[in-house]
Amino acid sequence: MAQIFISAGHGGFEDGVVDPGAVLPNTTEAAEMIQIRDLVVAELRSRQLAVLSVPDDLSAAATLGWINARCRPEDVALEIHAGVFSDPAVRGSAVFYIAKNDTRRTHAEIVLLALLRRIPQVPSRGVKPDTESPTGMLPFCRNLGCPSLLMEVGYLSNPQDLAVIQRQRRDVALGIADGLASWSRAVGSGTPVAPGDNLPEIRINLNGGIYPETGIIVNGNAYVPIDIADLLGVDATSSPNITRIRYANVVYIKAVDLQNYNVTVTWDAPSRTIRLRSRTGAQFCPGSMDRIMGIGSTSDTQLTLFLQSVNPGAVNTYRDLPKLYREEAAIEGVNHDIAFCQMLVETNSLNFGGSINPAQNNFGGIGSPTGGPEGSSFPSARVGVRAQIQHLKAYGSLDPLVQRQVDPRFLFVVRGIAPLVDQLSGRWSADPEYGRKIMAFLRRLYDSIVPP
Repeated sequence: MAQIFISAGHGGFEDGVVDPGAVLPNTTEAAEMIQIRDLVVAELRSRQLAVLSVPDDLSAAATLGWINARCRPEDVALEIHAGVFSDPAVRGSAVFYIAKNDTRRTHAEIVLLALLRRIPQVPSRGVKPDTESPTGMLPFCRNLGCPSLLMEVGYLSNPQDLAVIQRQRRDVALGIADGLASWSRAVGSGTPVAPGDNLPEIRINLNGGIYPETGIIVNGNAYVPIDIADLLGVDATSSPNITRIRYANVVYIKAVDLQNYNVTVTWDAPSRTIRLRSRTGAQFCPGSMDRIMGIGSTSDTQLTLFLQSVNPGAVNTYRDLPKLYREEAAIEGVNHDIAFCQMLVETNSLNFGGSINPAQNNFGGIGSPTGGPEGSSFPSARVGVRAQIQHLKAYGSLDPLVQRQVDPRFLFVVRGIAPLVDQLSGRWSADPEYGRKIMAFLRRLYDSIVPP
């Protein structure tokens, strides 16, 4: 009998401290999701389905290990979360699936539709590949041995979503239970592959040429021989972020995991071909992709097209912004690709909604020189971009400024202390994932312009 695993996402111990998830004045994400999870478990068991509730005292990594120790290919696993955002108008439900997996995308649609049927007053934010998550990948979607999805039920910071979560908790649980039951049937209706069975083969296109070996499909995910990683300059032998399996005496790795190592991964369904291209072949140098000081690789048009894909409504309002970033960054020697992606993180993709408003022209979220809560303001978009570029240069270089200083906090930075993007985490922003969020946008940008 197929099993269903469900995790509340938070509540366990991370580094010896209880992780409550998002914290609100009268509740926490963990408290809300655990209550919903318990109702889902009870409902599924009343339908005679085999369901396992992940213990609440496990860390995120231990949760994956706990499920992997028990799951089989015909099982399914769901983790439920709730969002919090500075703009209380942001709301809605979404389901994330592992990128480049059309089967899992269909599963995500099944689960989300079932939820919204029970709570139609909550808007849909759609199903999304995990590359569109803030950090660019979700371990729960990627690192389990059975099909898995991550659901955001709604936003606790939105009064309407919070009311549904707290006052219609049973409806939410019934919607999730409906989706899990349908998803489990969809997975079980296939023919699970046993260890001794033959796996479907796929072709591999490596940097524009056909690779002589074939890949395989496991649980809807493309796997390629590990030797390909060596050709791409990736050490896949011990990285915890790359899934490895052994099949027919060959070690294979999950192709989508290579995206975190400057490799573009695309799937051509008609020809059943996985296409892998090293970004070094498109002038993206490994080891310098995350270096603040350098030369960007994108044109004004490419940045505009990327902005359109992220926030179509911002293109007309901010049509000059790509040009400003390229010009101002070139003067100071800063990588304009990184600066542009940092802007997307700081401004919520130019949706704003936080402590900074559009009229401030503060695209880098630079604080006030006096430490006030409102942040700095600049007289024009160009000056605002220039201030962000100068602040990046303060962190990334010891060289003097070329233009007159407009960054009000330039002199407060220990010069050259953070030459790499990830080193901005805890410095520019208190968010420990800050650098990863910038790099997630950067990978999406490069994936959007590198030819398949």
